[in-house]
Amino acid sequence: MLKLFLSSHGHMASGLKSSVSILFGNADQLTVYDAYVDETSLNKVLDDYFESVSDDDQVIMLSDLYGGSVNNTMYTYLTKPNRFLVAGVNLALVIELLTHQSITKEELDEIVNNAKGMMTQLVNDDQPVQAEEDFF
Repeated sequence: MLKLFLSSHGHMASGLKSSVSILFGNADQLTVYDAYVDETSLNKVLDDYFESVSDDDQVIMLSDLYGGSVNNTMYTYLTKPNRFLVAGVNLALVIELLTHQSITKEELDEIVNNAKGMMTQLVNDDQPVQAEEDFF
């Protein structure tokens, strides 16, 4: 089974989960951790998390910032089988990943590339905006 672990500096991770719940509904396969908001370490949370998943489960770890401390900590957990790490998470990426039960590296590459197109964009009044129903 595909599982997602999302962590960020501050409350971005829980904010994304809140948005996912509104737009997508229940997302039991998504676990989030807001780093640096209390004394609990990300390593402790990840150790506990990986004890709860089987080696057969695929886990995609998602971080907010490439090269940041959250991403660098998650990177050390890539030694386990069936693990991926994606930095620069956005809502479109999380929603797309939640539609999968399993994933190949090639599919993940395609999803990441598609999510890049949903990232920061200047939207002008002379530029049509894609309707929400077209996105889903």
